[in-house]
Amino acid sequence: MARRNHSTELGCIACDELTELGAGKEGWLVDNPNLLTALDTHSIALANRYVVLVLEWSDGADPSGPRVKIRPTLSPIEAEYISAIEWLVFDDVRVLALGTSRGYLLIYSLQGDLIHKQIVNPGRIIKLRVRGTKRDLTEDASSEEICVVMAGVIARFDGSDIQSMLQHWFERTPSGIWNQKRDLDDSEISSGRIPYQLWNVSKYGSCADAAITGIMPPPLMELQLPLLLGSQLNVIIVQSPLEMMP
Repeated sequence: MARRNHSTELGCIACDELTELGAGKEGWLVDNPNLLTALDTHSIALANRYVVLVLEWSDGADPSGPRVKIRPTLSPIEAEYISAIEWLVFDDVRVLALGTSRGYLLIYSLQGDLIHKQIVNPGRIIKLRVRGTKRDLTEDASSEEICVVMAGVIARFDGSDIQSMLQHWFERTPSGIWNQKRDLDDSEISSGRIPYQLWNVSKYGSCADAAITGIMPPPLMELQLPLLLGSQLNVIIVQSPLEMMP
């Protein structure tokens, strides 16, 4: 019996700005190593090394509707570029997190406003991994923690700390226009550092990917951390953080 493949159309995206990311060329979406994607239940974010394009893609959305283009301020001297991208969801608040080749974590609103910027560790951020809870298939997962993956270092941000920072930022937004594009100066960008835990995993080898699968309750407080070292997957238990960064 011949094998049958079934697919269901979930949404559609179409705009002239996609040509900047290589659209129109054969295999542009899968064969370009510099093209990064992040998908949630409402939007898709596409990024090359220097620009991010956010489009609504959900069923019923206008494929030619509003889109947001983000051009982060990157260091030309260090040849800095966007190296990782992921959505962060906290109840009804969604933001976009970017990692850079210099180890910076950038958080943007859906309107393209830079909310927060901080250095995690010198070096390229390889992946941003989110572990969250999901009530059902129709709702977004709520981000419980964010794992920042680098070649020899893993950083863990608690979702509640990021959510508190976002709430503080939105509270400073004039009532009724929090979901609109704002003209921000540097004083309106979050200047406080989000605390995080940092583990040195270089003794296991050069890390290509990682994910936090869970934390054991007190008194153990051990963290289960699968590491992808080249083509080999290792699961380790981290008993205590190497360093807690305030």
